[in-house]
Amino acid sequence: MGIEGVNNRIADIQSRILALQTQQATKTTSASPATGTTSASGASFASALADAMGTQTAGASNKSYTLNSKGIPTELAAYGNGKIPANALGRVGNTNHKLWAPAAESLNQMIADAKAQGVTIGITDSYRSYEEQVDVARRKGLYSQGGLAAKPGTSEHGWGMATDLDLNSKAQAWMRANGEKYGFVENVPREPWHWAYKPKTA
Repeated sequence: MGIEGVNNRIADIQSRILALQTQQATKTTSASPATGTTSASGASFASALADAMGTQTAGASNKSYTLNSKGIPTELAAYGNGKIPANALGRVGNTNHKLWAPAAESLNQMIADAKAQGVTIGITDSYRSYEEQVDVARRKGLYSQGGLAAKPGTSEHGWGMATDLDLNSKAQAWMRANGEKYGFVENVPREPWHWAYKPKTA
């Protein structure tokens, strides 16, 4: 079995574990709403298994993508920055935040694994439509002029490939040690909360 076959098998095993974990958490919540320990232990087990197999991410992280000259997956670039349709976005946990579906899947896995290790990762921003980018640029100023916003139509948030995280010092250290395993990199000076998703290339 080649490397791709092994990775596919690992992804399949992890998907089954997560499905069982979700089913068990649902059963536990139905039987005793006040307790949620099964989910945490399930997440710990999934994380431990992933570590033992040499990978911590499941599903989307194992898929490769063809990128254009700007590093954007071609299937995503076809939509346009800030114009990503709802069916191409995935929800982050139980929040109203959304990212490009593979990025959301990887972020959800990362947050769950961090939680299993006693680290809390919050989220304050995610996908921004073009109109939202214009508003942020107006309120926070352009990065090129000392502000905190990218030029509308060029933002990583507009591709659904960047998230602003709520991190205390422990979580920031955890992200710097582990974020890249899930495809997330800290790539904007002056913004330690900004983490961009970099998919594997084909």
